[in-house]
Amino acid sequence: MEEKIIEAIKEPLKNENIELVGVHFGEEDGQNTLFVTIDSENGVDIDLCVKATHIVDPIIDGLDLDIEDYVLDVGSKGVKDEN
Repeated sequence: MEEKIIEAIKEPLKNENIELVGVHFGEEDGQNTLFVTIDSENGVDIDLCVKATHIVDPIIDGLDLDIEDYVLDVGSKGVKDEN
């Protein structure tokens, strides 16, 4: 399932200069969650996460995946430790 999602969203994100780092389906706070991790040359802020969400959400909805009642969580890969 995750590979199917990656294949579907990688290029549309790349076209907006957003790098897809990974996709993982798991659970957070008792809720099924689809984690989409992104990065970009200029870093990731809330506006970029919203933009990426608007790109990937309709694509994922159209994939007819066998998952229901999940939360889409688009975020960055985290802060680099430069020490």
